Amino acid sequence: MSERNPTDRRLPVYLLLDCSGSMTGDPIAALQMGISLLVEELNSDPYAVETVWLSVITFASTADQAVPLTEIDTFHPPPLEAGGSTALGEALTLLAERIAVEVRTTTTEQKADWRPMVFLFTDGEPTDGWREPARLLREQTRADLIVCGAGPDIHDGTLRELSPTFVHLRDTAPGTLSSFLKWVTASVTAASKSLGAGRPVALPDLQPDPTTGANP
Repeated sequence: MSERNPTDRRLPVYLLLDCSGSMTGDPIAALQMGISLLVEELNSDPYAVETVWLSVITFASTADQAVPLTEIDTFHPPPLEAGGSTALGEALTLLAERIAVEVRTTTTEQKADWRPMVFLFTDGEPTDGWREPARLLREQTRADLIVCGAGPDIHDGTLRELSPTFVHLRDTAPGTLSSFLKWVTASVTAASKSLGAGRPVALPDLQPDPTTGANP
């Protein structure tokens, strides 16, 4: 682990991952591998190692913070298991609660963290009430929410309501999910470099092949 000043500004990154029953088999395995590669790539980038802290929240019939906000060089990807429904509203509520607890604000002794980056992945329509939790998340946190829907069972209208920054992947095939997670890695890496240099964050383009919807 690198030596850090405990008051240094951090870049909090939250992954909200749909682990419902429709993700069983190759999709959940691809998601698992993609997270491992994401962590490996971020650990190879000195800017990311200095700033990125990562958390994973999974949701199926319930939501759970599988890993609390952890500095990237001590982060261990959690095992992912698919099953159940799609409690997106519960996941968004949990996310807002964890941001309130884990993301630092400015005090007399430290600067605030950078704006959290949240990458939400889902392959189906929510099965619980999600609009009010989504509204509260927008109003109560300063997070940048990037939404990814995969396959025909999630509607563009839902993605757009969640965030104006969304992509719609054509399917949950391993190659498609791998491309998306590589883009997440590139986005976090770019953000860590831009913030460290005092520049605005610009997300890289997602290759158009695996998408059917809007690019961020």
